[in-house]
Amino acid sequence: MQENVSAHSQGVSEAEAGRLADWKPKVVAFCCTYCAYTAADLAGAMRLEYPPHVRIVQVLCTGKIETAWLLRAFEEGADAVYVAGCALGDCHFLEGNLQALRTVAYAKQLLAEVGLEPDRLEFFHIPASAGGLFAQRAREMTERARRLGPNPLRKALGKAETRKILLPPDPKPPLPPAQFGRRIQTE
Repeated sequence: MQENVSAHSQGVSEAEAGRLADWKPKVVAFCCTYCAYTAADLAGAMRLEYPPHVRIVQVLCTGKIETAWLLRAFEEGADAVYVAGCALGDCHFLEGNLQALRTVAYAKQLLAEVGLEPDRLEFFHIPASAGGLFAQRAREMTERARRLGPNPLRKALGKAETRKILLPPDPKPPLPPAQFGRRIQTE
C-alpha cells in the first residue's frame, strides 16, 4: 500500500510505477584504449561484476571524442553516458584527457540548455590497473541513471527502443528540380 501512496503522491500511475520498477537504465561508456578499456578488460578477467546494461565504446584516445557523439548517445536513448580516460599526466597522447574534460564540460552545458540533467554525463580518470575502479564507476553511473529516471528524450522518440525521432510523413515533400534532357523520338 505504501508503494501506491508514494506513486500517487509523485503523480505517477501504478502502471508507470510498475514499469519503472522493471526498467533497466542504458549506460554508454566511452573508454580510451590504453587505460579505461584495459581496466574494463581487467575487471572482466578478475570476474568483477558490474551492470550488464553498460555498453562500452572503445576509442583510441578520449581526446578524440566529439561533443556530437555524447549528445547522439542521449538522442539514441542512453540514460547516462560517461567518458573514462587516463589519469591526469598519464595520457599516451599527452593532453587527450584534458581535451576530453573540456568536451564533457561543454556537453554538460548543452544538456542543461536542452533540459536534460547534466549529471547524466560524467568524466572519470581510470588507470589501466584499476579493474575494480572501472566496475565501481559503472555501478555508480547505473545508479545515477536509475535515480534520475529514464531519458526524457525517449518519449520524443516514440517507442522505447526506436533509434530515430518519429515524425509524421510530409504530405507535400519537396521535389527535386526537373532536369530536361534530349528527347528521344521513336517512329
